[in-house]
Amino acid sequence: MIPPRTKVVSSLGIVQIFAWGSSYYLLAPLAGAIAEDTEWGHALISAGVSVALLMSGLTAPKIGRWIGRSGGRKTLCLGMAFMAIGLFLLSMAHAPWVYLLAWSVLGCGMAAGLYDAAFSVLGAAYGRDARSAITQLTLWGGFASTVCWPLSAWLVESIGWRTTCLLYAGIHIFGTLPLCWWALPHASATHSATMHEPVRRSEVGVRRADIRFLCIVVAGVTLTLLATIWSIHMVTILTAGGYTTAAAIAVGTLIGPSQVGARVVEMMGGGRHHPIWTMLAATMLVFVGFLGLQMGFPAAAALVAYGAGNGLWSIARGALPLALYGPEHYGALMGRLARPMLLAGAAAPTLGALLIDKVGAETTMVLLAATAIVPFSMAFLIHVDLMRERRSAEFL
Repeated sequence: MIPPRTKVVSSLGIVQIFAWGSSYYLLAPLAGAIAEDTEWGHALISAGVSVALLMSGLTAPKIGRWIGRSGGRKTLCLGMAFMAIGLFLLSMAHAPWVYLLAWSVLGCGMAAGLYDAAFSVLGAAYGRDARSAITQLTLWGGFASTVCWPLSAWLVESIGWRTTCLLYAGIHIFGTLPLCWWALPHASATHSATMHEPVRRSEVGVRRADIRFLCIVVAGVTLTLLATIWSIHMVTILTAGGYTTAAAIAVGTLIGPSQVGARVVEMMGGGRHHPIWTMLAATMLVFVGFLGLQMGFPAAAALVAYGAGNGLWSIARGALPLALYGPEHYGALMGRLARPMLLAGAAAPTLGALLIDKVGAETTMVLLAATAIVPFSMAFLIHVDLMRERRSAEFL
């Protein structure tokens, strides 16, 4: 008999691997084949992901509120259905407008089916005890590119990019959607879990001008910009710094294992420390990684630090809001946090290209390193505010 919590996390993990792999990570192995088949420019092809992230950002708050009311089972199922429809449309795209429409539908699926939605489901199901489940889920999600990049590349070579999209649509209809329906809780446990518990001041919800919330938003937007620009333009920036293309790609492969390794270390901690320490470690490591690249340290070491920071941030972005504001409004809160981050992700590819075009790859690296101090500063401000609140409580 599989324990209910293990069933939920494991099932969500499998869903996340294929949800990320058939949306956010889909274009990298398919872009060349799409360009060759359609003769569209790479700018149009790359715009698909930006459209998806834009649509995801616009719909994320409503998705979060729905999860807060329903527990997320229906929402995740709807997300898988949207992904299947988007992938089907993508396989049928012979005109640019159909191609961009397909990505907009995929974006709706991303809003209802990726990390922010999954974290909200765990928060609704387990309340303040969701942190370990969030950490475990990010371990599963860390293998999305590891599994789906080579799988997609092999499928494109074997059956073509259009049939690959159809195959992924089938996986969602006959695999991930039924898995969500079978494994996830039927309704939110938040109300029953919290109605008899005392409510701390920091858990009464989030105000529009709440300094902690604003710091998380600024940190999240900045980290999203940095991560998206780096994932797309890493090879260009590293080759401008003297690396060969093969060497740049080789050191880039260290990011994924570093993310997973950092999440394993976090999981071994057993949640005994406050999530603000996870955010501090995450933002510091990202800053050290970019600063190391700028100062000429070995790229392998710098990217290990950067990857570890990224891995920890995936946990902090879900665990810290839960610790600060409690589980009652967690779904809606995650939706509010997701919107600016996803919109930043939509703008990042164009912003990175403009920077490289206007100021050059080397100056872009300087700007990235300088910007990387912003998330750490935001984490430090939250830490100071928490320490101030703790001292005030002890004084009283």
